[in-house]
Amino acid sequence: MAKAAAKTKVVEASVERRPALAGRALSAPGVKVEMLPPAERISLRAPQASLAALSKALGLTLPTKPKTSAAKGGRTALWLGPDEWLVIDEAGNDPLADCAKVSALHSAVGISHRNVAISVTGPAAAVTVNSGCPQDLSLGAFPVGTASRTILGKAEIVLLRSAEDTFRVECWRSFSDYVFTLLSEAASDAAN
Repeated sequence: MAKAAAKTKVVEASVERRPALAGRALSAPGVKVEMLPPAERISLRAPQASLAALSKALGLTLPTKPKTSAAKGGRTALWLGPDEWLVIDEAGNDPLADCAKVSALHSAVGISHRNVAISVTGPAAAVTVNSGCPQDLSLGAFPVGTASRTILGKAEIVLLRSAEDTFRVECWRSFSDYVFTLLSEAASDAAN
């Protein structure tokens, strides 16, 4: 009895990470709203005694005052609470791996796939963000470098003012369409 040779066809598939709303942007007079490229992010929790070791490993000094941030070499740390930071790395480095080398007590959780970022820039950026965010975004109350966990409409966001007329809006991927649409509508209204 002759055995029939089984032929199998190997199909190669590639997996591509597509960021939520990649490439979406809206420009209106005085303001631009656009999705930012993917970045590495961690949620970091640590007691005061661990901050020196973590700061050294991350390559920047973790901020310890409310509503502050620190940035260096494409990496930004945002103070969210007495023992909590959001660390964002846009340079392609892995802050989770950096924290893994630290033996001091801490908790670092990768949230790169959970969050997305939206940039709001231009002279009408603060008005655009304020359309759904109750915080006072005047330069006196919310200067450059200020970061805060807050709301935009019905979504929780983390807001960073990175320049006088530039805001970074971090939100969960599942709320990204809602947040982007709200900001886009606000940008159009601010232009009128």
